[in-house]
This record gives sequence, C-alpha cells and structure tokens, in this order.
Amino acid sequence: MSEKVKAFYTKFEADTEKMKKMAPNMMMGFGGLFQKTMAEGKLTVREKELIAVGIAMSIQCKPCIFLHVKKCLGVGASKEEILEAAQVSVMMSGGPGFTHMPEVIDALEANE
Repeated sequence: MSEKVKAFYTKFEADTEKMKKMAPNMMMGFGGLFQKTMAEGKLTVREKELIAVGIAMSIQCKPCIFLHVKKCLGVGASKEEILEAAQVSVMMSGGPGFTHMPEVIDALEANE
C-alpha cells in the first residue's frame, strides 16, 4: 500500500506545478496562509503538524493525511508521536477517524 502513497506524492507534486501555472493567485493566497499559519509560534511546527494529522483524519481527507504525516516526519516528529496524535483523533471522532488509521500507517511506511 505504501507504493500507492508514494505514487500520490509524485502526482501531487505534478498537480501542484499545474496549479501554480493555471491558478497562480489561489496558490499564492493559500501558500501564504499555509506558511504564516504553520510557522513557528507559541506552538512548534512539529506540534502544528501533529494537530494537522489529527484534523485530517477527523475530516476524512486522505491527501491531507498523506501530506501531513510526511511533513510531521520532516519536522522531527517520531512515528510514535504521529500514531499517538492519530489515536487522539480516533478517540475524538470515533469510527470515521478509525477508518482512516490505515492511511496514517501507509504514509508512515511510505516514508521509511
């Protein structure tokens, strides 16, 4: 399954380049919001990315799960911290979060 996640990352990079060309204002606006919101502040970037994983699971956004698990790892979150954040999401959202736990595991395996 992690091969599907790796394929997603490759396609998403290509799609992002297309969006930069075809919808540059949207990309600049969203990119600015993302950069300002996810920058170091009272919460660390690591903490913000762990929150993002939990929210991604709760709103059932598979691409968001894949992207934020990768970002978590990139800013130093451990596999155990990511899984714990995901478990909090399951506790808060119940079944919908539970059904997305395999995607977190797939993303972790794809980034090993």
